Amino acid sequence: MNLAAANQTAATRLRLRITAAAETIVRSGHPWLFAGSILESNRAGQPGELAVIYDRKDEFLAVGLFDPDSTIRVRILHAGKPQTIDRVWWLARLEKPLALRRDLFDAQTTGYRLIHGESDGWPGLVLDKYDSTLVLKIYTAAWLPRFDEIVVLFKEKIPCERIVLRLSRNIQSIAEKQFQRRDGQIIFGTAPEGPVVFSENGVHFEADVLRGQKTGFFLDQRENRREVETLACGRRVLNVFSFSGGFSVYAARGGAKSVTDLDISAHALESAKRNVALNKNFSGMADCRHETVQADAFEWLARSTGKFDLVVLDPPSLARRAAERDGAIHAYERLNLLGIQKLARDGILVAGSCSAHVSAADFFESVRRAAMKSGRSFLELKILQHPPDHPATFKEAAYLKVIYLKFLT
Repeated sequence: MNLAAANQTAATRLRLRITAAAETIVRSGHPWLFAGSILESNRAGQPGELAVIYDRKDEFLAVGLFDPDSTIRVRILHAGKPQTIDRVWWLARLEKPLALRRDLFDAQTTGYRLIHGESDGWPGLVLDKYDSTLVLKIYTAAWLPRFDEIVVLFKEKIPCERIVLRLSRNIQSIAEKQFQRRDGQIIFGTAPEGPVVFSENGVHFEADVLRGQKTGFFLDQRENRREVETLACGRRVLNVFSFSGGFSVYAARGGAKSVTDLDISAHALESAKRNVALNKNFSGMADCRHETVQADAFEWLARSTGKFDLVVLDPPSLARRAAERDGAIHAYERLNLLGIQKLARDGILVAGSCSAHVSAADFFESVRRAAMKSGRSFLELKILQHPPDHPATFKEAAYLKVIYLKFLT
């Protein structure tokens, strides 16, 4: 299927009419049209074709990528006046996020996000850069028929050694059966011999781009890792849900006395050890004791007796759907109370959430409730949310939030 829609006649083009409420939402700039909002269509739509949405006056409202198997039936590409969606249009759409990132990073940072889905005008698609490797993550089958053509655009505009395809679990079956695409497939260049190594503020990390979580690393926590480095000097640091030890490496470089990585995954902890070894050139690393603990975080925090001067709590999403929101808020409160109990006097808690279904206000309030239940006096030091290469332009995109508290007693 061609990226352009110019060859479609008005008679064959997929035409949709939607509810009045949905019209208002689309006009406001929201990038999703749900299946229940569609009142009628002129025919059945195919994955990835352009769906043209008309308002009640039969005037053009928007155009987007159609996905018949998703509750998000259309991912909006453009709303307003009609435009021709052709190669020139797509090149301009690609240039915009690339231009926004050209002055964000220097040579000390070679790992960052190039395209952040809907917020960059590429709904359901993420493109991350790890040095000379690009990782393309697709969350909707609507991109699969257009795959070869978007890859050509990326190769043309972004110099790279290879491009790796990562697929959301919900589309892996259709990707393999209908389009011969699989998660971890090398779609350009040669396969890496192991994890890809990249730099972040001069720190070196490995990214498992073929099989790792997300695209291989959590690039969105870059600013918080740097903040932890500034707070770590002389402190005993506990990194809970440590994954591959990103916070710990920064803390060690910042002069931490010791760092402890706690994670249930042995694979993640081995990666953390390798990341520490990658950064032995920093003076603080040699003087910092590094320990790994494989355990369930909630259980270990409840039973262990040691104290720490800085505790990082960065769990995976505790609410993957809206129905889990209330339970997640209670879990965050419990988790942070356990973390606070591990803090020595003048200790610092770094509490994060990546659950889009839990708002920043609800999350921060749950952390504050935990702090008050601890009976200790505390100060709020800072709040951080999305870094500039992970913009959030609509409500559902705002997932990341981190709060810093210092406990004085």
